[in-house]
Amino acid sequence: MSYFFKNSLILICFILGLTIAPILVFSEELAVTCQKITESNTGCPGLSSGDCKILLQKCSDYYDQQSEQLQQDITKTSQQKNTLANQIATLKKKIQNLEYQINQSTVKVKGLNVQIADTQHSINETSKKIENSKKQMVTVLRSIYEEDKKNSIEILLEGNLSDFFSNLAYLENLNSKINELLESTKNLQSYLQGQKLKMDGEVDQLQKTIALQGLQKKESEQSQKQQQQYLNLTEAQYQQQLQEKKEIDRLAAEIRNRIFQLAGVPDIEAPSFGQAVEIARYVESITGVRPALLLAVLQQESSIGRNVGRCYLKDTATGSGINIRTGAAVNNVMKPMGLSGRKGDVNDFLIITKELGRDPFATQVSCPIPSVGGYGGAMGPAQFIPTTWMAYRDRLASILGRPADPWSIRDSFLAAGLYLANFGATSKVRNDEWCAAQAYFTGIRCNKNYRFYGDSVLRIADQFEQDIKLIGG
Repeated sequence: MSYFFKNSLILICFILGLTIAPILVFSEELAVTCQKITESNTGCPGLSSGDCKILLQKCSDYYDQQSEQLQQDITKTSQQKNTLANQIATLKKKIQNLEYQINQSTVKVKGLNVQIADTQHSINETSKKIENSKKQMVTVLRSIYEEDKKNSIEILLEGNLSDFFSNLAYLENLNSKINELLESTKNLQSYLQGQKLKMDGEVDQLQKTIALQGLQKKESEQSQKQQQQYLNLTEAQYQQQLQEKKEIDRLAAEIRNRIFQLAGVPDIEAPSFGQAVEIARYVESITGVRPALLLAVLQQESSIGRNVGRCYLKDTATGSGINIRTGAAVNNVMKPMGLSGRKGDVNDFLIITKELGRDPFATQVSCPIPSVGGYGGAMGPAQFIPTTWMAYRDRLASILGRPADPWSIRDSFLAAGLYLANFGATSKVRNDEWCAAQAYFTGIRCNKNYRFYGDSVLRIADQFEQDIKLIGG
C-alpha cells in the first residue's frame, strides 16, 4: 500500500510545481541579449523553459524602464523652443520609444507562448498520472474485494488469531488509503480544469497583443517617414510648414468630420465625426467620461477589430459557426458553456438576441484569428463579449428605458462610457484615463503589462481633442 501512496505524493508534488529553477547567469549585456530574443523565432534558443521565463521577465522590465525614461525625455524636449533640431530629436526619441514598446510586446508574446506550452505539457502529464492512479485504485479495490469474500472459517484455517486480527487491521488501513487516493484524484481533476481555463484566457490575450503589435509598427513607420521629411527641410522652410500645417489640420478635421470608423459598422451606416462627438457628449452627460477619450477607445477597437461581423454562430454546444462571406466552417466563434457547468458566452448571447428579437444564428459577431487561436464573439462597435455586456445590461436598460442593443451605435457608445467610468475615467486626469483604457483592453485597471494600448488610446484622444476644438467643440 505504501507504494501506491508514494506515487500519489509524487504526483501531487508534480502538480504543485515544487521544482527549483536554476539561477540564470548572463554572459552578455542585457540590452544585447534582449534584442536577440526579440529577433528570434524560437523563443529562447538553448535555454530551458524555466530559464526562458526568467530571461523574458528581465527583458520586459528592461524595456519598460527604457520606455519610461524616453517618455520623460520626450516631454522635456517638447517644452523647449519649437525648432527643426528639437523636432527631429523628439521624433527620434518617439521612434526609439515605439521600438522599445514593440520589443516589450514581442517579449510578452514569447512569454505567453512558453507559458501555454508548459501548461499544455502539465495537462498532458497530469492526465497520464490520473490514469495511473485509476489503475492503482482498481488493484486496491480488487484486493479489498478478495479479502472481503473470505468468511471467518477460511481466515482461521489460513492462520492463527493473530493473523486474523492483522488482516482486519490491514483491511481497515486499506480502506482509509483508498479514500485518500480518491480524494487525490478529485483534486487532480479540479486542477486540470483550472489549467485549461487559464490557458484559454492567455490565448485570448495573446490574440489582442499580436493585433496591437501591427498597429504600433505602422505608427513607427509613419513617424520615420515624417522624420525624413523634416531632415530635408531648412529651418525657414520648417517654420513656414508649421503655418501651413495649421490650415492642413483644419482641412483634415473636415475630412474626419465626414465619417467616423467603428468596428463592424459599414461606411454607409457609420456616423460622421460630428455626429460621433454629439453622441459622445450625450454619454459624457450621463457617465462623466471625456468625449475625446471615449472616441479614442472606440477608434482603437475599430483598428483591432477589422474581423468584426464576419461570422455567424451555428452550434450552441461547441460554439462553432461559419464565415459569412465564404460559408466555411469556423471553430471557436464563441466560448461555449465552461467546465463544471460555468456559463459561457453562448448562453449570454442567446439571452441578448432573444431579448432584442434577433436571430442568434444570423447575427454578426467577430471571428477568431486563426493564427493565434482563442475565441471570437465580440459584438458591435464597442466590441463587448456577451458575458461583459450582461454585467451592464440592467443599468443600460434603466437609463434607456428599454433593452440595450450592442449593435446600436448610440447604445454601444453608452456601454463603453459606463465601462470606462467604472474604472475611474470620470476624473479626466490623464493617468486615470490611461488606467481605464488599460481596463477596457485587459479587464485590469492600470495594467502596465500592456501599456502600449493605453499609450495609443491617449495619443488618439489628444488628436481628437484638437479635432473637436476645430469643429467648434
